[in-house]
Amino acid sequence: MTIICLNIYYHDVGTPLHVELKSAKPFDLLEEETHLSIVRTAAVLEHAMAQVLKPYGLTSTQYNVLRILRGAGPAGLCRNEIGVRLLRQVPDVTRLLDRLTAMRVIGRQRTDTDRRLVRTHITPKGMAVLAELDAPVRAFHRSRLENLSRQKLHQLVETLSDVREQPAEAKREREK
Repeated sequence: MTIICLNIYYHDVGTPLHVELKSAKPFDLLEEETHLSIVRTAAVLEHAMAQVLKPYGLTSTQYNVLRILRGAGPAGLCRNEIGVRLLRQVPDVTRLLDRLTAMRVIGRQRTDTDRRLVRTHITPKGMAVLAELDAPVRAFHRSRLENLSRQKLHQLVETLSDVREQPAEAKREREK
């Protein structure tokens, strides 16, 4: 019995998702293929980013919190404000902040005016970790997307923004 393996090469075009996933046939719904392609691409990028962060003992969500707090400045933010700004929503922001507090990269403090309000801020250790990560993270972003022209990058950013916009019908339902 002879087994023949045909290699298909795509020039100037990425590998179709169904081929990458070793599916026997292409998707019959373009919207489904688009959605799954976005999910697959996000998973690939997240895995690669996790490898950059791993030596620092951080997850991508923890790194996201540190960047949010660095941007917030010395005043810091409350838990709810951090949760809203996260790239990926998490079910328990308090537990996430507890882990970062244990690592001593963030601190939390009750305000004098309202004892119920707890402000979270990045510590000097957290700032040092981010300073160490700035160059490797920038290099990661450049290397992962260097095959796209500036025009394609702008186009992709705009297209993904459009995808995140809720359809008009869904907006009307939420406003009811």
